[in-house]
Amino acid sequence: MRRGWKMALSGGLRCCRRVLSWVPVLVIVLVVLWSYYAYVFELCLVTVLSPAEKVIYLILYHAIFVFFTWTYWKSIFTLPQQPNQKFHLSYTDKERYENEERPEVQKQMLVDMAKKLPVYTRTGSGAVRFCDRCNLIKPDRCHHCSVCAMCVLKMDHHCPWVNNCIGFSNYKFFLQFLAYSVLYCLYIATTVFSYFIKYWRGELPSVRSKFHVLFLLFVACMFFVSLVILFGYHCWLVSRNKTTLEAFCTPVFTSGPEKNGFNLGFIKNIQQVFGDKKKFWLIPIGSSPGDGHSFPMRSMNESQNPLLANEEPWEDNEDDNQGPDYQEI
Repeated sequence: MRRGWKMALSGGLRCCRRVLSWVPVLVIVLVVLWSYYAYVFELCLVTVLSPAEKVIYLILYHAIFVFFTWTYWKSIFTLPQQPNQKFHLSYTDKERYENEERPEVQKQMLVDMAKKLPVYTRTGSGAVRFCDRCNLIKPDRCHHCSVCAMCVLKMDHHCPWVNNCIGFSNYKFFLQFLAYSVLYCLYIATTVFSYFIKYWRGELPSVRSKFHVLFLLFVACMFFVSLVILFGYHCWLVSRNKTTLEAFCTPVFTSGPEKNGFNLGFIKNIQQVFGDKKKFWLIPIGSSPGDGHSFPMRSMNESQNPLLANEEPWEDNEDDNQGPDYQEI
């Protein structure tokens, strides 16, 4: 009886957690809907008097709004990609692993299993990265998300504002969402500012639209500042071919830790996220190369082009020039 109550309580808490996880998304949606009403109706249709100015403002606004909402939708509803079946332990291997009580033997068992897989990153102690909750050997750059309760390929972080885990399958969409969010806020702020001044000076009548215009400028500027900082940080990550997790915790390879292990150079780093076809860079459709299970490493580029071995990284030159060569994928 007591066990039944515990299971019911646990199920209820999980349900409440799922519902509450959508609260940040609901807040963003409500703010965006209000901004649409305030800009289109209260500013363009009521406050702006010039017909030509109305048309130009509305066309440009809706063009940005479409891409802004499109990328936000893709960031929310593009499911995180999980490792495929070959990284999961077979039933026999799982039984052997769980029944083995000696840690050193378990460690060697994982090493033997990993030899068949394109896995070159390790834990801080040098062991094969294994998820005991998903029962799989983690591919390079894959991490377990405790919120999503799954291993996510090339996991960057879990974002509450999209209620989704940002990783290989949707990182491009998330970056585009940040870019169009910055553009959206900047466009609103620049076009609203002149009417904000007119209301402030009393050149326009104090009607209901005044309060919408004033708050529209305030909210746009507030979000712009926070978003441009976040977007700038992720642009830096992309330029170095790092995830948020890798920026805080240096990845460890078979030959040791190396913070620039996936750095292929500025252009190739961008292509790792957006693909090599520039016509798809601004459109929220999947174009990232690969399958998310393995990634080109700096050591591979150096073996193909020896000049890269002498190339100085962008920072911490003394340490990085001593970095070891890694096994090729």
